[in-house]
Amino acid sequence: MTDENLTPDEETPSPAPDAPAEAAAETPAADAPAPAAEETPAAPEETPAPAAPAPAAEVEYIDEDETPRVKPAIPGMDLIPDLVTDGDQYLDAEARAAAEAEAEEAAARAAAAAEIDAEATPITDAAIDLAAGARYTATGKRKTAVARVILKPGTGEYLINGKPLDVFFPRATLGRIIRQPLETVGYENRMDVIARMHGGGVAAQAGALRHGIARALLEADPNLRGELKRRGFLTRDPRVKERKKAGLKKARKRPQFSKR
Repeated sequence: MTDENLTPDEETPSPAPDAPAEAAAETPAADAPAPAAEETPAAPEETPAPAAPAPAAEVEYIDEDETPRVKPAIPGMDLIPDLVTDGDQYLDAEARAAAEAEAEEAAARAAAAAEIDAEATPITDAAIDLAAGARYTATGKRKTAVARVILKPGTGEYLINGKPLDVFFPRATLGRIIRQPLETVGYENRMDVIARMHGGGVAAQAGALRHGIARALLEADPNLRGELKRRGFLTRDPRVKERKKAGLKKARKRPQFSKR
């Protein structure tokens, strides 16, 4: 039987292979995931509150004996030593040396004071002829200074190169040095000094003048030698400046050494 002889009612429906696909399209798949809901922000985590401190345990107080402790007695503590110590016996070596040095210095000061007192004491047995025409001359030296001195009876005036002592030697120390010989023999107000000087500086000239006055006094009375020499007035001071040496800057100073 051909398809043409079939009536429309008798036409057999052709198989619909896409039926399941259409059904699937018409009805939503049950397995399809549902649309995701809008995400809401998570609430902040709450920090735990600090735990309450545990109640302190009760402290039991024990009543202690309030009687103070007594320090044990030391045997023989009540005894009084009867030893007599010698002051410097128990000093250490350094303290002992310092004490000895101080004692030596004190002794030296006492000796210097005694010597000064002895020098200040005038010689009582000096016998100098103070006739009207008496003249005593001598020459004194110190370093490169030379003083030619004349002693004559007078009132104790000094004339040096035509000038008074205080003008030529304004320093009081130098004036005392120059007056020492006449003060020693006790004739500081009974003799005049006339001097001619040249060379050297003021200190050297003062030393030369004292040396010349002492020598002139020795000319006036030779018996004064021992006392004047003991006090150092007749001894020429030998200290002079040392000469310069070849290859050196001064007497001893050398040029700076350089290795390279």
